[in-house]
Formats: sequence, C-alpha cells, structure tokens
Amino acid sequence: MQASIHTFDFDTARGSVITDNGRVLPFDERVFAASRLRHLRPGQRVSIEVGAGEITRLWIVGIGPGQRIG
Repeated sequence: MQASIHTFDFDTARGSVITDNGRVLPFDERVFAASRLRHLRPGQRVSIEVGAGEITRLWIVGIGPGQRIG
C-alpha cells in the first residue's frame, strides 16, 4: 500500500502516515528501525504493510523493477 509521511519525530523515531484513501496510521520506533532508513520527511512517499490495524512494515521503493530502498 502507498502512503505519505504525515509526521515524523527524529528523537523518538515515531510518526504517522496518510494512506492514499486518507486514513492516518501511526508507526513506532520498531517499524522505523526495521526499515533501515535514517530519516523521513513529511510528504515523502513510502510503501507500507498493515496488519491488525497498525503498520507492520515501512519502506521506500527504489527506481526500476524490483528495486527497494530500506
């Protein structure tokens, strides 16, 4: 699923995304740490997986087929 970063607190590594259908979902430091990303900025496009109403995975799609960042 695609989403945009809504908020991100660098100090706590917590934030939220807005999905393409307008739903706001929070993510915690575990999801951010597992992404292996260093920073996120509001408006940045990301891919997410959601399970049981929460984000379980977050990553950035790279350029080219099958390419992932994070």
